[in-house]
Amino acid sequence: MLWGLALLLRFWGLERFNTLVFDEVYFAKFGQNYLTQTPFFDAHPPLGKYLIAFGIWLQGYTSWGYRWMNALVGSLIPLVIVGIAYRLTHRRRYALLAGTLSLLDGLLLVESRYALINIYLLFFGLLAHYCFLTALEKRQRCLFLTFSAICIGATAAVKWNGLGLVLGLYIFWAICWTLAKLRVALLDQIAVRCSRLSPVMMLIYMGSIALFCYGLLWIPHLQQNSDYNVWQLHHEMLTYHQRVGSGPDVHPYCAPWHTWPFMQRPLSYFYQRATNPEALVPIYGPSLPSDSTPWIFDVHAMGNPPLWWASTLAIMLLLGQLLYRGNAKIVTLFDRQEALTPNAPEVSKTTWGAIYLCVNYAANLLPWVLVSRCTFIYHYMPSATFSSLAAAWIIDGWLDHSSRYLRVIAMMVLWLAILGFLFWLPVYLGLPMTQADWHLRFRFPSWI
Repeated sequence: MLWGLALLLRFWGLERFNTLVFDEVYFAKFGQNYLTQTPFFDAHPPLGKYLIAFGIWLQGYTSWGYRWMNALVGSLIPLVIVGIAYRLTHRRRYALLAGTLSLLDGLLLVESRYALINIYLLFFGLLAHYCFLTALEKRQRCLFLTFSAICIGATAAVKWNGLGLVLGLYIFWAICWTLAKLRVALLDQIAVRCSRLSPVMMLIYMGSIALFCYGLLWIPHLQQNSDYNVWQLHHEMLTYHQRVGSGPDVHPYCAPWHTWPFMQRPLSYFYQRATNPEALVPIYGPSLPSDSTPWIFDVHAMGNPPLWWASTLAIMLLLGQLLYRGNAKIVTLFDRQEALTPNAPEVSKTTWGAIYLCVNYAANLLPWVLVSRCTFIYHYMPSATFSSLAAAWIIDGWLDHSSRYLRVIAMMVLWLAILGFLFWLPVYLGLPMTQADWHLRFRFPSWI
């Protein structure tokens, strides 16, 4: 049912705007260039455009043709999130809550409906996490580690910032491995098995195999575009991003990293006003009343506000709980003599899930502090996924809490997320709105 809803939301009216939207002017055309063998330069690795090209090859260079692959891959992300949540906790309700919240994420929906490449980055990165967590539980450990490494290479082959998802896995492993060496009782089986992965094994699987896969995916692009070799091309890509400035003079929707958790500056992908429905036939169809009402068609890359803000509070709360619980153990964790005693410090089973979520959230957000170029809210998508998992974590715990107030709050957050999604759905799908309806959904000047 979850996947059915995801498919419906992504495929319904997919061809609605029969025009290139936002960066489709680059990525859809680049996908077509692969099919026509037209040389071109792109500042990102090629895998995302390969997939768009595959969609065009099957369905033609139409709005449906260059978007349907995004819609299909985007519909699978809630299922991958369900898998991650279940592998992390083995709690079915938590997995269902995590998948439901991802279904209610407006930014994830918008990115899935256009020929953009962020959705591929997120899909392969999360799939790498799922395969890694599965490898810690299954007997075919080497097989699933190989799958995870392949997905890591694919993630980097979509966009370099996908490496934040890789960094989160490495840091989580490093924490498990280090605490095990300090003789800290890990308790959770995922943490125990993670600590048993040696640095050599991590280097071979999560390093060498991933790098080999990344290099392999460049071959078709380099064969078509022979002006640069692989090293020269990477240098050109790096210098391109270094030359991009920041601020409203570069792009009106530039949003620094510290604005993302609070959704201060969403991004407009498409905007058009029309009073004559006949003029909208090429992009929408003759389904509007033929009067002088000024209809607004707007597609905004923005999250579901109640869910977005609740997720930010949830990850902060989870981080606060970790710091509070860990404060009393800081001395013992790094006191070698005490760590060797029978009363060695412990890291509880429930704490490991919180560590995993907080580490991956930070690993995908904090590196952006070092980036000076213009950034956009969609760069927050990997971090937003883990903050949404944190929200599901908190809700799942509070639904069983002895405090009636916390149970009520958990239910309220769920209902607000559902209502917020329905309220902003016209903005995600590009449905016609009156001017009053549009203003009602954009109450903050920074959103416009």
